[in-house]
Amino acid sequence: MNEAAAALEAAVATLVAGGVLAYPTEAVYGIGCDPWQPAALARVRDIKQRPAAQGFILLVPEVDAALALIGEIPAAQRVQMQRDWPGPYTWVCPAGPGVPPGVQAEDGTIALRVSAHPLAAALVRRFGRPLVSTSANRRGATPARTAVEVEHALGRLIDFTLPGSTDPSAAPTTIRDARDGRLLRGS
Repeated sequence: MNEAAAALEAAVATLVAGGVLAYPTEAVYGIGCDPWQPAALARVRDIKQRPAAQGFILLVPEVDAALALIGEIPAAQRVQMQRDWPGPYTWVCPAGPGVPPGVQAEDGTIALRVSAHPLAAALVRRFGRPLVSTSANRRGATPARTAVEVEHALGRLIDFTLPGSTDPSAAPTTIRDARDGRLLRGS
């Protein structure tokens, strides 16, 4: 097994064991965990210093997996989501049945993204289910763009860091509300 494949396997093992890992996405490093493991989700919330009312983005392996997690949305938004993914687009949707309450926002929504970043996409595909995806930083701090920055910012709070690169010129993902198409962040 080559070094990259071994690192990917170690990242998946970290998730399965209930750990928290850092991994590269399009613009920044993210931190994540298995959203169905409450202790891991609580750790991510503590690391981020994130209020309980605020939900998390779930990175999903494919469009169908995302659509299986949501409630009813207008057909036009569903079509647009399918056009946007995979890519740097996050959609906020009503949570469907079976979504862990710890990832939902106070209003019962979840945020979903199908990443086009090769390593993030490989990670979530290999893991086989959704993965929490939030920027690797404390609340209000600048997100880490490299593994070295993750180490400096979060150090021992993270169980494993998957080495890889981000695009230093990339902006944070565009976020839209799937209930009405409204732009929440980006362009």
